[in-house]
Amino acid sequence: MANLIIGISGVRGIVGDSLTPDVVIALAAAYGEFSGRGPIILGRDGRTSGKMFASIASSTLIAMGLDVVAIGVAPTPTIGLAVEKSHAAGGISITASHNPVEWNGLKFFGDDGLFLDETSNNMLRQVLEAGRRTYVEWNKLGSCRIDDSFLDLHRTSVMSLPYLDIACMKNRRFKIVVDCVNGSGSIVVPRLLEDLGCDVIPLNCEPSGIFTHNPEPLPDHLIELCGRVSTEKADLGIAVDPDADRLVLITEEGKPFGEEYTIASCIKYVLEKEKARGNRNLKVCVNLSTTRAVDDIATEYHSQVFRTPVGELNVARKIKDLGAVIGGEGSGGVILPLIHLRRDALVGIALTLQHLLEFGGGMSDLKKSLPEYHIYKMKVEVTIDSLKKIIGDLSSRHSEARMNTDDGLRLDFEDHWVNLRKSNTEPILRIIAEARTMEKAKDLAEEFAREVSRVL
Repeated sequence: MANLIIGISGVRGIVGDSLTPDVVIALAAAYGEFSGRGPIILGRDGRTSGKMFASIASSTLIAMGLDVVAIGVAPTPTIGLAVEKSHAAGGISITASHNPVEWNGLKFFGDDGLFLDETSNNMLRQVLEAGRRTYVEWNKLGSCRIDDSFLDLHRTSVMSLPYLDIACMKNRRFKIVVDCVNGSGSIVVPRLLEDLGCDVIPLNCEPSGIFTHNPEPLPDHLIELCGRVSTEKADLGIAVDPDADRLVLITEEGKPFGEEYTIASCIKYVLEKEKARGNRNLKVCVNLSTTRAVDDIATEYHSQVFRTPVGELNVARKIKDLGAVIGGEGSGGVILPLIHLRRDALVGIALTLQHLLEFGGGMSDLKKSLPEYHIYKMKVEVTIDSLKKIIGDLSSRHSEARMNTDDGLRLDFEDHWVNLRKSNTEPILRIIAEARTMEKAKDLAEEFAREVSRVL
């Protein structure tokens, strides 16, 4: 299984190269052993290779005597919700998230509908390495049941949020251009918007798995969406990644709202609502690479911010442990425990529209109302062995900063911060810098890249 990327975010590889049918059989069989042989929810993000790998995984589990509930093309958060609501033993999402179409992978859920934690991942890896595959006789085979009801369950769960005034939203009738990159959100996202009374202009909303642009929802990849928002004179644009757990917004001016500001604006809105409801436990959880705007907003509402290593599960566990009201990651991932403990673009969409409705202005004005910061990100190729040396050297060199080593190295200065961490999905070191201006953030990232090079 060389060249597979294995981490807290699951397993990813290039189809036909590092990710082959043999690999998927081995992974599914190991997961079947690990899961205790209960029913398994199985879904996929729509990639052209997804149907093949889902069939292979399903057949493997059935051969082991497990029952499979196949929910078809569905967002990763929908699969987690299905595991939780159906009390399944676990779930598998066939997805490579934002990676290009030649990639695919598997994300594994525990029986609580959350991704496997480090202990469970290690146990699964031990089963995998041991090569145990216990297949059953013909009369003990599992079954496969198709159930496409969970998309509706997910959508109606979001619409039941106590914050939403659907009647007013329908009266406002937002005009929205939505780009689902022909992934798993292609059906459910436009449907949710229509149910909220929006005038929807779909863009790349066929669940074909044929990505018409790079599927990572970054500004450089959303030029078509930005242009359509302007020409259609829409209120905003919405983009999601292939498995619909990340939400990116475009203002009415056809400009990126900023993926960090997806979580910042949702946090501001939820804190305002929870404070109005008399909730005194106004805790927020985000990862160490998320914008400092969250801290400024939390201060305004007398809230506490808790930071975790990067990874949805890390944030979700912290939210659960602390009873936080909201959390997420700066990549556009919103986690609202009122619905479930997973990053969820559908939840982010509902909160954003209600926030915009009550704000009364445009998306560009809403952004101006939030604390202004700019993030610049770089990638540096390094070996895993050199990471400890890098952290040690930079820690001693910047002793004046507030330091956190929970996830690589984060250095907080008076008006800026820098985070250096190994990627969970790529063999690189990520350098993330945030400051009050983009120029300073870029200078900081480049300065630390030079420092890393000197250490190496």
